[in-house]
This record gives sequence, C-alpha cells and structure tokens, in this order.
Amino acid sequence: MTAATFAVRGTGSRQLAGTGTLLRFALRRDRAMIPIWVGVNALMVLSMPNTLKGLYDTAAQRADLLRQMETNASLRAMTGPVFDDSLGALTAWRAGVYAGALAAVMSLLIVVRHTRDEEESGRQEMISAGMVGRRAPLTAALLTAAVANAVLALLVAGGLAGQGAGGALAFGLGIAGVGMVFATMAAIVAQFTESARLARGLTAGLLGTAFVLRAAGDSATDDGSSVLTWVSPIGWLENLRAFADERWWVLLLFAGAAVVQGAVAYELAGRRDVGMSFLPSRPGPAEGRLATAGALAWRLQRGSVLGWSIGFLLAGVVYGGMTEGAADLVGDNDNAREIFQRMGGQSGLTDAFLAAMVGMLGLVAALYIVASVLRLHGEETSGRAEPVLANSVGRLRWAAGHLFVAFGGSVLLMLLAALGLALGYGKSAGPILAACLVQLPAIWVIGGLAVLLHGVSPRVATAAWGVAGAVLLIGWIGPALDVPQAVLDVSPFGHLPKLPGGEMEWGAVSVLTGVAVVLVGAGLAGLRRRDVISS
Repeated sequence: MTAATFAVRGTGSRQLAGTGTLLRFALRRDRAMIPIWVGVNALMVLSMPNTLKGLYDTAAQRADLLRQMETNASLRAMTGPVFDDSLGALTAWRAGVYAGALAAVMSLLIVVRHTRDEEESGRQEMISAGMVGRRAPLTAALLTAAVANAVLALLVAGGLAGQGAGGALAFGLGIAGVGMVFATMAAIVAQFTESARLARGLTAGLLGTAFVLRAAGDSATDDGSSVLTWVSPIGWLENLRAFADERWWVLLLFAGAAVVQGAVAYELAGRRDVGMSFLPSRPGPAEGRLATAGALAWRLQRGSVLGWSIGFLLAGVVYGGMTEGAADLVGDNDNAREIFQRMGGQSGLTDAFLAAMVGMLGLVAALYIVASVLRLHGEETSGRAEPVLANSVGRLRWAAGHLFVAFGGSVLLMLLAALGLALGYGKSAGPILAACLVQLPAIWVIGGLAVLLHGVSPRVATAAWGVAGAVLLIGWIGPALDVPQAVLDVSPFGHLPKLPGGEMEWGAVSVLTGVAVVLVGAGLAGLRRRDVISS
C-alpha cells in the first residue's frame, strides 16, 4: 500500500499539509501522558526477569512450571502458554498479554484524543480552516501513536537484550505491533461515531473481545495453535514466540493489519465532513425519563456501565476458576507463595490468592470510577454542560447525577465480581462478597480525588488518570518487586484488610470512607464556586 493510495481524491502534498506541525503539537500535548504509559509498561516488562528468577531459580523448577502449564487451562487463559524455560521466554509468557493490552490502550487513547476528541470539541474545524490537509490530523495522530510504540519497543528490546538480542527485539516489536493494530482500529472507529467517549469505549470493547478470544483459544490448547488465538492480535504476540525460536513472519500480520486498517481509516476520513460521522447521534428533546439531570447522566453512561459490568462478571468467573489451579501451580515454591501473601495477606494460600485477585479487581474498578467521574470534565469542556446549567439545574444537582453513576457503579462492579468469583470457585460466597465490598472505600478515595481535581481546577482533572495508574502500578508489581511497605502504603488499597482469610479492620475502612467523603465534598465546593469553562 503506497502513500498515493492514502491521498485519493487530491494531491498527496495537499492532503498531508501541516502534518509535521500537528505531530509536534500532539507530542507536546502528550508530553506527560505518553512517558507515563510507556514507562509503566516498560517497567512492568523489565522487572519480570529478576522477579521470575527469584520465583523459579532452578532449571528443575522452570521445567516443572512448563509441565504444569500444559495441564492448567485456567492459568493459560490468563497468561497464555509457555514455550521455553529460559528467563526471556518466561518474561514473554508472564508479561506479554498484559504489555500488549497496555500498549493497545495507550494507542487507542492517543488516536481518539487527536482525531475524534478534536472534532467533537470544535478545535479541528478551526485548525482545518488554515493550511492543513484533509488527512493531516489523522496522519499526525497515527504518527504520534507510532512514536510512543517505537519508544516502548526500544526500551523493551534494550532492557531485555541480556536475555537474548533476537528474542528481545521480537518481543519489543510484537508489543509495538499490538499497539499499532489498535491505533489504526481506533482510527476506523473514530469515523463512525460523533462521540470521542463512544469511540474509546467501542475500541476498548474490541480489545476486550480480542483478549477473550485469546483466552478461550489458549485454554483449549497448550501451544497457541487454536483458531481463536490466531484471530486475536494479542494471540499473535504470544505466537511470535519471543526467546523460543522466534517466528519472525508473525510480524507481517501486525504490519499487514495496521496498513490495511490505516488505508480504510484514510478512505473513510475522506468521505465525511469534519465533525460528522457515518453513525450520527440521534437528536431529540430531553423529555419523560430524560427530564432530570440524573436521568441524563445515566443515559450518557449506561453503555459504559454495562460494558464494565460484563467485564467484571467474566473476570470474576475466570479468576474464581483459577483458584485451585493457582494453589497447585505454586506448590512448594516459597517465593511465589510470599508474593501472593504480600498481595493477599498471611492466610492460607487459597485465601491469599483470592484476596490478591479481589485486590486486582478493586484496582481496575478505580479506573472505572475515574473514567466515570471525568465524564463531568468532558461534558463541561465540550460545552454540553452550559445548556443544561442555563436552565433550572444547579451545578451540584448536575454533578450529583454523574457521581451517583460513578460511585454506585463501582458498588455494582464489585458485587458482580463477587458473583463471578463465587460461580467460578464454586464455594461459599459470603467471604468473597465481604472481600469485594471492602475494596470500595479505597476505590472511592480515588474517585473522590478525581472529583476534587475537577472541582478545583478542571484543567488538571486528567491528572486523576496518573494517580490511578500509579496506584495500579504499586498494587500490581509492587509485591513482586518486594518494594518497602511504606511504598505500598502510599496507595489507599495498601490499608485495606486482606479478605478473605484476614482480620476485618473497621478503623481503616472507616478512615478511608471518611477521606473519600471529604474529597468529594471539597470537590463539589470548588465546582460551586468557580466559573464553568467551555471548549
């Protein structure tokens, strides 16, 4: 596919005029977001060799791991199959699925932000009035994603070169390949919807589908040969077999998918007006059930709540089904047992594993509550909040509708997670329910901080994503890296009781709940006093 193909119905130079300027502007806007996403992902990957060396420090232990993974379908569904017992191959096995998923999320956020977000806010129309080519914004967005993924690939390849230069290069390129596949996928989705939020949600849904297909395929076979695995771009990453007789031709799948999807996105972008989409939103008055601010907030966020709810229920079922298998996998490995106990408490191994998985679901629920709270930010900066507030709807009443969806939705997610865990584990649901609900105060603290940032200064509200990402990083890889307890305690999740199996700590739960209430109250007070901003 040549550059001329992308420039249909016009000269190539005119179609791409201003691309360099827009690229520099996009990189400047993302000077904080891209380094955070790339740094967190690279740190997760590069920390794995030392962690795995501590867990499986002998050849016999690594060989035993391979034998157990051949028969443990539930764990293969979570991390994929193992193709070799070297530290490099084990790193690709343990981190590959999640590194690819993080690269995909980073890429889709970048592309949607610099395409549909710009159109939805009206800024793209102003920019296009200058000497900017029709396809320059899309090109700049894709190049920004390419730069981010290239830096990630270089960090991974350089950091893992000691495990084998060829495998490190293949692994780095594979992770970047997953990112670019979903970058171009997001570029296509952005042509079909007028809402940036919906574009992000739909692309994230496609990523979730790819993850589920890969998980289903890996649970059925122990060598990645299932058709379902090959349908998923994340499955391509594991079938690249980094550090295990690399299949270099698999990289052609990434390149081919990115080129074809990019060509489709370019063609679609040339067939519509700026700000329009192929699936326009249905206009209509806010009548009947949409007559209140709360009803409008629910209408705007119900799709997101539904998607997250399905994901938490399925994740609970998967993690619950893994519980017995995890105990068998750890066996007499003291290092692995210690990591689970650092994550889930000093109870029995099964309870510690359940507590660790519940904690992980709580960390992910913190991402949901930040996204839901920041819907206030999106409504305000896009100008849609002004017509609502110009009527008889007060600011607090307007905000309350979205906050009810955000904080009430987090309760729903953890209840569904408990249901899924109980169904997958097949045993008493009471302790699991208590373990899931006890995560809520920490989740609410993160949500309260997002409310505070938006209420005091909406221009820094998106920093809540950085906080949520830091908390996720601490909870995810902190125990494996044996970081000091003081670092773990930076996260509100570090102060929660480790249930099931541990002792209930009402004092810590009460304090965290009180902190969340104070943060929300301060944020609403700030929102009430400051001016409403617009695009």
